[in-house]
Amino acid sequence: MTAEVGLDPARDIDWVVDPKSTPIDLFVGGKVDVFVGNPPESLDLRAQRIGKVLVKTAVDRPWSQYFCCMLAGNREYVRKNPVAAKRALRAILKAIDFCAAEPESATRRLVDRGFAPRYDYVLQTLRENGYDKWREYDAEDTTRFYALRLRETGFIKSTPQRIIAEGTDWRFLNELKRELKG
Repeated sequence: MTAEVGLDPARDIDWVVDPKSTPIDLFVGGKVDVFVGNPPESLDLRAQRIGKVLVKTAVDRPWSQYFCCMLAGNREYVRKNPVAAKRALRAILKAIDFCAAEPESATRRLVDRGFAPRYDYVLQTLRENGYDKWREYDAEDTTRFYALRLRETGFIKSTPQRIIAEGTDWRFLNELKRELKG
């Protein structure tokens, strides 16, 4: 992300890793100037008027045009257990559809089962993120986009084309896009 705005992450940023503290604690304590946060921590900070959002990947381009998260499976496991792998992906995608279609009900379930402490934060997160867009995004294009960013900054050596050719298989996703039409 920093390279996208002209910074060299290796030269222009002092990365802080402290196993005794969380990134949010370092930020609130003034020991770091920026951190990457996710709900509910980011919503807590906003409610307390601490800091300022610099990038919101759910709405800011170019990040909002791509998947923010992808599911990966061990190649050998998927090869030996294709039915189980596809069932797991189907269950995740159906859960995503449920979160998009019924955010209030999904939020209640998450809070009632102890997966999240605050109803308001979970509901806000489900409403603000594009959970209903998984059918529209292009997984291969997303992989290409992020691999190119990582290669440009020196984090990886492989080309996006090689990563896609040797490390991806979109069959299950494409089949489920057709099967789970929204």
